[in-house]
Amino acid sequence: MSSSSQTNDLKNRIIFTIFILAVYRFGTFVPIPGIDPEQLQTMMSGNQKGLLGMFNVFSGGAVSRMAIFALGIMPYISSSIIVQLLTGVSDYFKNLKAQGENGRAKITQITRYGTVLLATIQGYGLSIGLQSSADLVINPGLFFTVTAVATIVAGTMFLMWLGEQITQRGIGNGISLIIFAGIVAEIPRALVTTFELGRTGAVSTIMIIGIFVLLVGTIMFIVFMERALRKILINYPKRQMGNKMYGGESSHLPLKINQAGVIPAIFASALLLLPVTFSNFSFSDNDTFLNISSYFTQGQPLYMLLYASGIVFFTFFYTSITFNPTETADNLRKYGGFVPGIRPGENTALYIEKIVTKLTTIGALYLTIVCLMPEFLIANYPIPFYLGGTSILIVVVVAIDTVTQIQTRLMSSQYEQLIKKTKFGK
Repeated sequence: MSSSSQTNDLKNRIIFTIFILAVYRFGTFVPIPGIDPEQLQTMMSGNQKGLLGMFNVFSGGAVSRMAIFALGIMPYISSSIIVQLLTGVSDYFKNLKAQGENGRAKITQITRYGTVLLATIQGYGLSIGLQSSADLVINPGLFFTVTAVATIVAGTMFLMWLGEQITQRGIGNGISLIIFAGIVAEIPRALVTTFELGRTGAVSTIMIIGIFVLLVGTIMFIVFMERALRKILINYPKRQMGNKMYGGESSHLPLKINQAGVIPAIFASALLLLPVTFSNFSFSDNDTFLNISSYFTQGQPLYMLLYASGIVFFTFFYTSITFNPTETADNLRKYGGFVPGIRPGENTALYIEKIVTKLTTIGALYLTIVCLMPEFLIANYPIPFYLGGTSILIVVVVAIDTVTQIQTRLMSSQYEQLIKKTKFGK
């Protein structure tokens, strides 16, 4: 492929990604049929805290508008979590994973079926919750329930398909970019709301300045940690082939502090959202809903504990399934590489695993601090959820990953062009 064709391919991929994200944003404004918009606005104005607010963040504001994408991509993420956990404990899923491309295709299909099941259950809970709120549904009953569930499930599956299309034909990870687009689109409104709070005196000017200083500091800290690497020195011995000597150079094995990226924060959020979907969408004033919801708001010990535990667990879990120290050590030995002072093979694997464990511990602590620290401010001040730690983490990490992919494609194109010029002497 020529340099110009590669550049055109990159341009087409970026345009395709933007188009798909525009389709997604349009869908967040298409309401579920049969909902009274005025009653919905009144109800949602007092229900933006806790997990409902988090759900609204991940759906790009679709929950507050009760759009066809109200569940967002969360059922797919929840299904992915369940399947990945089964991959670690079930022999059937382990065998599928070992089958290569065919096994991965079957796992993907199972994940899709799980998405349909979860979206149906959550959609039914949502429809019942909507009907339990007085005057919210214009014509409550069986017809509304069936229509709402069908619309919500179709919206979730369409959103899943959009994410897969971005991954295959666009730039970046489709699912992460959909969440990213939803958050970014609502950030301007969150900033306007924050400034309006300062203008009306609900939040002091000093507090607003402090919040934005903290925001900028958090972004800088995230960028620093995401770019941080631990480089392991790798030496290659000299080898004689004929009359020439080859090898003898040194290289580095780069290990990121946060190998799991933004996945732990998204997975932990999805896990918190899953078991309380019914209670958070049951807008009636029953005691069960009030009791459960009161424990799942910002600043509450149970919310913080479960969220932090989920982040730590998924940081270690996701790192373990994406990076294999034994496989890395075997590849080094295969190509003659070795870590100075460490015997090749099992000892090298143990050495790399020890370093990865330390880095993952630091990465888990970093993610927990970033995700939880701003939540205390949101709990005590009327700050929009979109300025929370989880939102900022997702936006920054996904932006870094996407830009890195674009730069990699551009460098690959420039490298091929340079090779051709050298080869043909131009």
